[in-house]
Amino acid sequence: MKYTVEMSNKLNELLERTYDAEKGFKQVAEKIDNKTLKEFCLDRAKQRFNFGQELKSEILSFGQAPEKGGSAKGTLHRSWIDFKSLFSSNNEEAMLKEVHRGEKEAIATYNDILQDKDFVLPPSTESLLMRHRNAIRETLETADIFESAVS
Repeated sequence: MKYTVEMSNKLNELLERTYDAEKGFKQVAEKIDNKTLKEFCLDRAKQRFNFGQELKSEILSFGQAPEKGGSAKGTLHRSWIDFKSLFSSNNEEAMLKEVHRGEKEAIATYNDILQDKDFVLPPSTESLLMRHRNAIRETLETADIFESAVS
């Protein structure tokens, strides 16, 4: 099976988003007081670090170069988290809404790659992406529960 430049670009975009999510979860964990929520965010940051390592290994296994940092969009998203935490009366609720939005975007990105009919993913890549996407869905469901509890 031929590993295309387009596939490499898509996986690198996903890798950038993964870096962004890791940094975002760390940032939220630094800004909140709720111990359970802080642990949840730190755990998800670690999970995203591991996702990044797995994506890098997958990209390297096809002889391509993985991206080294996050995206400009992710930096803007984290700046938005900073801004919202300064002006919101309920910081935790505002930050959880941003986590929710980021996780929904991540799931959409995974789905775009998994459902792209222009190329066939190698089985190892498809399995990896499906596992990541399903874990992010679980994070989204848990974030929804936290969001309901703090609102």
